[in-house]
Amino acid sequence: MEFQNILYEKSDALGIVTLNRPARQNALSIALLEEMNRCLAAVAESREVKTLVIRAAGRNFCAGHDLSDLAGREIAVHNRMFAICSEMMLRLQRMPQPVIAQVQGIATAAGCQLVAACDLAVAEEGARFGTPGVNIGVFCSSPAVSIVRAVGRKRALEMLFTARLISAREAVEWGLVNRVVPADGLEAETMELARHIAKASLSCLAAGKQAFYSQVNLSDAAAYDLASNVIVNNFFTEDGKEGVAAFLEKRKPVWKDR
Repeated sequence: MEFQNILYEKSDALGIVTLNRPARQNALSIALLEEMNRCLAAVAESREVKTLVIRAAGRNFCAGHDLSDLAGREIAVHNRMFAICSEMMLRLQRMPQPVIAQVQGIATAAGCQLVAACDLAVAEEGARFGTPGVNIGVFCSSPAVSIVRAVGRKRALEMLFTARLISAREAVEWGLVNRVVPADGLEAETMELARHIAKASLSCLAAGKQAFYSQVNLSDAAAYDLASNVIVNNFFTEDGKEGVAAFLEKRKPVWKDR
């Protein structure tokens, strides 16, 4: 499979997806999200891939949605981005293979959502996680869906209300990631975990994964629909427009509280 914004490779029974927009901190553009959905759909149909690893090129895992895709665009474009993003997050949960995030640097907003949406996550000691939407006037409503399911209500709301970046150590204590290792051991640790899981029967893994999510997350699709509508409408409030403009223009926003 060939893509412009991601890379895909297969190593034995492992599939490896690399977010490949390092100059943009691997921000999730519409094009990248579309490629991810195509890639995940193909991997889900494969009987040769038993575990999938999602990693990123460059210093940072993912800085969230690419706001340059949305600035000044009509509501239909916003709806499209959040619909295909929700589709990707749900695919991660619904595909038969266990999915592991390999996280370095920052994972913020939809990048943090992506980590939470993966079945497992391994992070390097310097990794940071956060939902900074309030800083630009757009609450991280859709990232909240997967994050609250990983860390619980109180901790999720602390992240959402304060925009504070939590450390890798906090992330493992809160349940957002499984393991924290030195940066130079990140890939080895992730691949060891992936290969260990890949030793199991794929049909067993698939059935167990489906059963697990069926009993804990029955309302995910409805939650994503609601959250996507909320965040899209948020972009069209006065402060939402101002916050995005200020972010892209690298200036301090001027809030009108409406």
